[in-house]
Amino acid sequence: MDLHVIFSSLLGLLFTPKLLGLMLLAIPLGIFFGCVPGLGGKLGIVLLIPFVYGMDPLPGAVFLLSMHAIVHTGGIVPSILFGVPTNGPEAPLLADGYPLVRNGQAGRALGAALSAAGIGGMIGVVCLALILPVVEPFVLSFSPIEFFWLAIIGITLISALAGKMLVQGLIVGCFGWLIGMIGLDPQTGVQRYTFNQLFLWDGFDVISGVLALYALPEMMQLGRGKSKREAGVPEINPEVTKYTFAEVWDGVKENFRHWGLTITTAVMGTFIGMIPGLGGEAAGWMCYAFAVSRSKDPERFGKGAIEGVIAPSTGMNAKEGGGLLPTLFFGVPAGSGMAIMLGALIMLGIKPGPLMIVHDLPLVWSLIWAIAISNLLCTVLLLVVGKHMSSIAHIRANVLVPVVLVFALLGTYLAKDHWESLLVFAGMGAIGYVMRRNHWPRPCFIIGLVLGPTAELSFHKAFALHGLTFLVQPTSLVMMSIIAVTLFFNLRKTYRRKPGAVAAAHPTPTGGSI
Repeated sequence: MDLHVIFSSLLGLLFTPKLLGLMLLAIPLGIFFGCVPGLGGKLGIVLLIPFVYGMDPLPGAVFLLSMHAIVHTGGIVPSILFGVPTNGPEAPLLADGYPLVRNGQAGRALGAALSAAGIGGMIGVVCLALILPVVEPFVLSFSPIEFFWLAIIGITLISALAGKMLVQGLIVGCFGWLIGMIGLDPQTGVQRYTFNQLFLWDGFDVISGVLALYALPEMMQLGRGKSKREAGVPEINPEVTKYTFAEVWDGVKENFRHWGLTITTAVMGTFIGMIPGLGGEAAGWMCYAFAVSRSKDPERFGKGAIEGVIAPSTGMNAKEGGGLLPTLFFGVPAGSGMAIMLGALIMLGIKPGPLMIVHDLPLVWSLIWAIAISNLLCTVLLLVVGKHMSSIAHIRANVLVPVVLVFALLGTYLAKDHWESLLVFAGMGAIGYVMRRNHWPRPCFIIGLVLGPTAELSFHKAFALHGLTFLVQPTSLVMMSIIAVTLFFNLRKTYRRKPGAVAAAHPTPTGGSI
């Protein structure tokens, strides 16, 4: 472990005014996207892309990752105070957070949840830092064969993300892969699906696709006045949400009273985040289930147990550090949010893969430190002014929609500097709206779009080096076994559930959809 690189990256973040300023700007933006039903981290990345377009890789990546890392922390405030989980991962907080508020313990619940989220984010970063030296020799041994199979493993995420809608997920994923093939063939230079349009020769832009598929459908739904009603946003009761800083501090101390649970669930969340397809909502629910299982009095859960607030908060924030590992070093996004982040990093000129450990290690450590610092600053900020920022959750749609659409159109145009991109935005936006209305899993499209070309290029390289015999090499057989086992368990888990059990286990993310 190169301590010089580690600490020089930290000092570079803290004493470079531009980088520190971008982090300080990203924190309130992340809180905003976390607090408002209908937005969230994925849409936040998408809408901030126009602002980082043309930036150097390090400042742009630090800005986006700092914002994305604290979105769920921002979502804690409305989830606990008003019983409104603005995104799916915050849903476990409702089980005990909102009952605590109704019992007059709003400050204690917020203090415990926010400090747990900050501690979870820091522990996630520490775990990632400790794992890096172990992963380095393993990653550097990768060849095109491993890259091909890693891309295929990433595509099998569709089986996890699609849930009961596996057929629809496969259709959406294949559609994304097909769209990713637009442009010139990387081997022969032959045009593919360009329809003699020059602006398509460079391929379909990932950012335009993400903007169209997420921003436009969400704002259309929000403009129709449904998102917040579907979320069941209640009227604010000022008496219920009042609390003092002393009550908040008492909640902070709960993490130290339950230090074993805090550390264990943070480590759990980190490793859950490293497994593609498991992050997102799963981290919070798995940590909550762990807290219930180890409790001597599990009947308290669901009625206002403070452990039921601490466990999911640490888990859902710790997973962000863990999710960075497969995204940066294998090019396999850990979840739908990281799939969009992967596209944004590529747009900035960063090439995720094993060579990052050799050539871009200072960048990697800068991103790790950015997650840690933004988590720490966000936690302190929300502990102090959380109740004043909670009103963000009730911003009117007629104010929000025009602003978001302007940024989405601007980002689409800047991505390629072609006016035809606006036509693509409109067409893909209409497709995305139909997907949203019918609850088709849109992250599958992003995975197909991002990983499809990677799988194709790696296949050509492996074929050129080994011919079709690479399919029967030991590495390929191991990877195929992993894919088969992953598909089997995902399909078994999905189709053995009863219809009502799915809703009970994972409440529908409010204020947005996948």
